[in-house]
Amino acid sequence: MTSAAAPRVCSVARTLEIVGEKWALLAVREVFLGNRRFDEMVRRTGAPRDTLAARLRTLTGAGILDRRQYSEHPARFEYRLTKAGRDLYPVILTLMSWGDRHLAGADGPPQVLEHHGDHRLVPQVVCADCGRASRAGTSGPSRFPRRRRRRFPRRWRRPESAR
Repeated sequence: MTSAAAPRVCSVARTLEIVGEKWALLAVREVFLGNRRFDEMVRRTGAPRDTLAARLRTLTGAGILDRRQYSEHPARFEYRLTKAGRDLYPVILTLMSWGDRHLAGADGPPQVLEHHGDHRLVPQVVCADCGRASRAGTSGPSRFPRRRRRRFPRRWRRPESAR
């Protein structure tokens, strides 16, 4: 008799429990773009008000957003990214980049981001230790779980021209 495999314990699955629904990620996108107020988010995302309110409660409860009052009469609130929320920026950028490459159509991307105001932002995931691009097939599960990450001094890393 064989037993069924237990679900894999996975940080991706844990993260998707919080941000894996369309309206949750679109709410985070809007806060990154500076639209912090509920009515702005509803207008820019097209989300139903009750659905967006539920997603904002989840994101706030998970420590991704802070809810701050900006008006007393009537009571009005805005949402700000916490450190955990700001850490989702690469996720938003890579999702946007993927959509631009694979779904944009003949008109091109609906929005282009600039980096430091002088060139188009092209996100890329790189290894913090060696500086090389991380692509499918270049990494895998560690044989040494929970090992402290070794940081090499910059002088030991490969020069930009060799990457």
